[in-house]
Amino acid sequence: MTYLGIFKYDVYKTPNIGLFVRANDRIIIVPFGFAETKTTKLMEYLQVEDEVCASVGGTRLIGPMTVMNNNGILVPSIASDEEIDILRKASGLNVERLKSKFTAIGNLISTNDNGALLSPLFKGEIDQQVQDILGVPVYSMTVGGFIQTGSMVVSTNTGAAVHPKCTEEEIKVISEALQVEVEPLTVNGGIPFLSSGIIANSKSVIVGSLTSGPELIMLSRAFKA
Repeated sequence: MTYLGIFKYDVYKTPNIGLFVRANDRIIIVPFGFAETKTTKLMEYLQVEDEVCASVGGTRLIGPMTVMNNNGILVPSIASDEEIDILRKASGLNVERLKSKFTAIGNLISTNDNGALLSPLFKGEIDQQVQDILGVPVYSMTVGGFIQTGSMVVSTNTGAAVHPKCTEEEIKVISEALQVEVEPLTVNGGIPFLSSGIIANSKSVIVGSLTSGPELIMLSRAFKA
């Protein structure tokens, strides 16, 4: 069965689905032990071909611990050799430890296949590595006054959702960097830290079950779903 659009779903009895799952246009990464029935459902929603069961730094927090587009995957320095090997073999992508002291790198970087937005916390130290692994130009910026850039922006190749306090100037920069239209919005009944409640690729979007009707409308506008 083919699904198109936006879907509401919970994992581990929480609407914070973006903490545990990450996807691109071909694969979905889920934690070890994740229910196969749930994986199958998510794969159907996102129309992806392969599943990757993994841990990063010994945790099941795949979202905050990874940055991924269709070209590569970045993981923090605490990821083990075994974890990286599993990701490489199962995904077929470039996988590399980010040369940074920060571990929750998914909260600091947002990317699609056109660009990557980096938190100013990195101070330009990882720009070249991100370009090499993800294959995109990089841009350093805060969003709505927050330095957790990856938590504030969820982007695919079809659109981007941003924190509602994102300024018009920031929206313009994000749109030009990622080459997509940008919409300020919330998920899960008013949560502005978007990456916690969204799993998205260029085909579909999945959000937590607390996401309201008006939020779904805004998400549809953002991602053309």
